[in-house]
Formats: sequence, C-alpha cells, structure tokens
Amino acid sequence: MEKAELEELKEKVPCAAVLEHLGFAPDRKESTRKARKYRREAAIIIVIHDGKGWFDPLSDGKGDVFRLVEHLEGVPFVEAMNEVAGLVGFVPAENVRDRETRDRQPDLSVPERWRARRKPWRSSATWRYLSDTRHLPESVLRAAIAADILREGPHGSMWAAHVDADGAVAGWEERGPDWRGFATGGAKVLFRLGHDGALRLCVTEAAIDAMSLAAFEGLRPDTLYLSTGGGWSPATDAAIRALAVRPGGQLVAATDNNKQGDVYACRLLALAEEAGCRGERLHPVAEDWNADLKAMEEARGKEERGRLPHARRPRQG
Repeated sequence: MEKAELEELKEKVPCAAVLEHLGFAPDRKESTRKARKYRREAAIIIVIHDGKGWFDPLSDGKGDVFRLVEHLEGVPFVEAMNEVAGLVGFVPAENVRDRETRDRQPDLSVPERWRARRKPWRSSATWRYLSDTRHLPESVLRAAIAADILREGPHGSMWAAHVDADGAVAGWEERGPDWRGFATGGAKVLFRLGHDGALRLCVTEAAIDAMSLAAFEGLRPDTLYLSTGGGWSPATDAAIRALAVRPGGQLVAATDNNKQGDVYACRLLALAEEAGCRGERLHPVAEDWNADLKAMEEARGKEERGRLPHARRPRQG
C-alpha cells in the first residue's frame, strides 16, 4: 500500500474505532475533549490529537492507529494495516456523542471562564465538599484560595487551576461529588500549591491529593505541592524539568499507591536523574493521599468520641 493510501486509511479509521472493536470502553468521568480515556480491565489507552493519536500511560506505547493495533494485538505492521482497513466505516459511539455536544461548547476563553467563577468561601458548596467530604483542613483551603488556584464549580464541584511558569491559568481539574474531569479546551500543565521558590517538589496525580499531602505535612515552607492531573503532557514534562533543574532541588514522586502511580513515579525519578536533582518515592498507605487523610480523620474522630464521658443515668427516686 502506498504512503498516500496509508494516510487516507488513517483518516478514515480513528483510534476509538480500534479500541471499541477490541472491547475497550470510554471512561467519560476521566476524559476531556482533547484526551479520551479508554479502559479494558486493567489496560488504559488515552486517545489524543482528535482521535488520530494515542498513548499508554502504563508503558511507553504511543503512535497512530496502526501502532495501536500492533501494541494491543502483538501483530506485525501488515496484519495491523489489514485489521485497520477492516474497520473503515465503523463509527465509534463516542463520535455520536461528540456530534450531540459539538454545538454546546463554551463561548468564553479558558481565562475568561476561570475569572467568571467565584472563589470558595466558608460554608459554600465547594468548601463543604472539600472540607466535609474530602476532609481537607481549613488551613490548606485558605492557603489555596489565597494563591488563587481554587474556584467554585457547578453543583458543588471544585475547579483547581493548572498554571504555567508565568502564572497564567491554562486549565483546571474538575472534581465534585458526582463529577471528575478537566476543563473543556484547557491544557494540563501543573497545579501548584506552595512557595514558587521551594526546592522540594512533591508531584501527585490530582490536586486534591496534592492538598491532602500538604495537610499531612503541615504545608512545609520548603515544599511546592504539585499535581499533573493524571496526565503527562509535553507541557507538564517541561514544567517539572524547569523546576527540577534548580540547584539543590529534590523531586518527590508522591504518586498513587498502584500500578499507574508506580509508572508515573519511575518517570519522575528518571527525570530527576536527568535534571541532576535528588529523587525520592513517597507513596500513601491506601491508594491515594486523600484516602489516607480520610482514614486519619476518621480514626481521630473515633478516638475523640472514645474520650467523651459516658452519660450518667438519673438517680431513681
């Protein structure tokens, strides 16, 4: 097949078609418009570049639709090409959903949408979600609000800003009681909590985990608590490198206590070595730092209730 024919075939068959054909299902809660996550049991594939590219967050696998078939099926290129050709005309279910929502994209730019939202305040819906449901202490919430990196999202959800080196908001993580996603049209860079000049860099996978670790450590003044938002974009990689190359730096891989967290940690420790800074792996006891924080607060609550004096029965006359 000629190169022009291969390019035409790639245009006709999106990566989502291959994934749905092989039994993967879209994870809408953890997907954004620019990065769609697909799962099949423990396997994860992220589809990017308007369906033309992909990467495997648990390995170094990435590429076009032909490489996707090779990666998942373990077949040579010719067989992969034939399998892709057999999917011409297959319309992924996600494409139907795209057409239904295309006309409902926001009119405002990313910075304008951010500025239009209020900061959380004590007793607001977002404050209650972060304090009561996520058990984040007031000191951490006030520090994040003072740094202008939190906003009230819809229906009691939280927006946690991802900013670039100049402090410009590029996007935000969205978390709520019934929602998990990333800003439509936004870009993942880094959520940053702490002093910009701090040399100890703790990298987590979610803003809530970054704030939870900050709560455990009492917002150490020598530490910048970071979140990649579960992604590893070129902008994220460049931002971490720019921080890690500073003299005397320490890069702490504070990712989740699971297979995906271990993969991210390996990448971070390799980056630390390349940047010439110290590297350390720090992982929670449970799956993530917020789960650890919840467990600690629940244990503390039980201990406090155990110290309460027992109610005395009234004397019988």
